[in-house]
Amino acid sequence: MNTLTVLAPPGDQFGAPTPNELFDLPPIISGVEWFTKPVLLATLSAILVIGLCWAAFSKPKLVPRGVQNITEYGYMFVRDQVARPFLGKDADRFMGLLLTLFFLVFLWNLMGVIPIAQFPVASHIAFPAVLALSIYVLKIYLGIKHQGLGGYFKNMMFPPGLPKAIYLLLSPIEFLSNMIIAPFTHAVRLFANMFAGHMLLAFFSMVGFWFLFEKLTPLGAGVGVVGVIMTIIFTGFEIFIQFLQAFLFAMLASMYIGGSLHAEH
Repeated sequence: MNTLTVLAPPGDQFGAPTPNELFDLPPIISGVEWFTKPVLLATLSAILVIGLCWAAFSKPKLVPRGVQNITEYGYMFVRDQVARPFLGKDADRFMGLLLTLFFLVFLWNLMGVIPIAQFPVASHIAFPAVLALSIYVLKIYLGIKHQGLGGYFKNMMFPPGLPKAIYLLLSPIEFLSNMIIAPFTHAVRLFANMFAGHMLLAFFSMVGFWFLFEKLTPLGAGVGVVGVIMTIIFTGFEIFIQFLQAFLFAMLASMYIGGSLHAEH
């Protein structure tokens, strides 16, 4: 028996939200199993990104105003902090992809704190996995195109300037790291942060609602207030994490693309 159970009225128990309750969502339309809330939010996010970029850049002004002004701040951030550090002179070629990745992932994440939506799309592993797989395929394609099939794997597994005996240990590690671990962690890092953040927000908001509205008691009221305060604090922190994870996802994509375009010497 835990503290939250003791503070509830006799015969009532506070049940922390389970992953099944939070993430196993029913279809929105009966009989259409694939059309769930995450799919709807992911689609709306894509439409919003397209609409935002269209409104900002379809008829750009020399002196940006309104939506164009706001979007250009995002463009410059992605260009200077994500693209140029890893792509150099090739940054402009991939700005469309990287800008879309950043905005889309950020909106996916932000859905977790938007009222009514209240679900981070990336907390379902399928969504970040598809994006990570797309970057993975692009990475291999660009590597083979620019370095050749043999050159790509040679540069990956046999970096120059090392004693030959070291390659016996280093080469398998480099292959495993680049071909398996990198795309896996690219997706899982985003998924795990959004999954854990949604669980924490759901827990503290349920604590506040349960002890202040559902089963109000003199002892439980204090716990409810703590739940509300923690929900507010974690919401602010979660928005920061959502932005950070969008930035990291786009930055890693830029790093992988840059590594395929330019072999390390």
